[in-house]
Amino acid sequence: MESCLVVGAGLSGLTAAQTLQNASMRVTVLEKEDKVGGRMRTDRIQDGVFDHGAQFFTVRSDRFEEMVNGWLSAGVAEVWTHGFADAKGEHKEDGYPRYKGTRGMNAIAEHLARNLDVRTDAEAGVVRKCERGWEVVTRDATHTADALILTPPSALSLVNESGIPLPEDARYALQNISYDPCIAVMALLDAPGRVPEPGGVQIGGDPLFWIADNQKKGLSGVPAVTIHAGPKFSREHMHSDGKKVVDLLLEEAKDYLRTGVKATAVYRWEHSAPIGLYDKPFVYVEGPPPLIICGDAYAGPKVEGATLSGLAAAEKLIESGTR
Repeated sequence: MESCLVVGAGLSGLTAAQTLQNASMRVTVLEKEDKVGGRMRTDRIQDGVFDHGAQFFTVRSDRFEEMVNGWLSAGVAEVWTHGFADAKGEHKEDGYPRYKGTRGMNAIAEHLARNLDVRTDAEAGVVRKCERGWEVVTRDATHTADALILTPPSALSLVNESGIPLPEDARYALQNISYDPCIAVMALLDAPGRVPEPGGVQIGGDPLFWIADNQKKGLSGVPAVTIHAGPKFSREHMHSDGKKVVDLLLEEAKDYLRTGVKATAVYRWEHSAPIGLYDKPFVYVEGPPPLIICGDAYAGPKVEGATLSGLAAAEKLIESGTR
């Protein structure tokens, strides 16, 4: 194997691509959005800057700690806090570091994407086997490579729509993975709000799950709050009118705001948090040609799980290619 196509430029895809490229494989990453990062998403409303996907990450394993130390040395990540306030506003310091991106969570993804061949606005429409290995058809081009890594949460749908046969055990594993949704509301305030230091409250309920002050987080120069709804509310309102969603969540969060709202935006994360996790770091279809499906539903959830799943997938491909 000399080349690989990676579908998805979230943490799993970028980690896999970087690992393969370091092993001298030619890699092309195809991303449907206009920027890399997936749920490591940072956006602006006027002068306000918002992390509105993943808010922070922790370190549980030695392997991930080694990678995070590299991010710290590169200046793209730093410690945010060692605990957040609870629903009562009481700060819970536990000594365990929570990390953030230094210029927003997206900064880590941009760091991983450096020197990679990433094609944005390139949604995979059709995937098929070919004489070379794999073809992935996007709106503007057809891409070919010896191997294929799929990282989107909707990978099974892409496989099914493309008519790719899967071994029964692989199909069973993918069918048992699902995701909770999350609606994020970004609110640009006209004065500082009432989110307590260090700028995040873990409510953990429904309809209000999390609220963050991006100014206190050190990201935004002006008051800018991110509100995450719980999974039940998000599922019920995934297709509701945006103004209705904003009004409902601002009302729920009013005790943390207590000031005027200048502008808002809604982002609907259909695949926010995996449920029904697979107990292995990836699904491997030996082929030929080889296909690997990975992401945060495989090696474990959240930032660490996504990163380690992409790493494990790349290492499996390198191992299989050197036999």
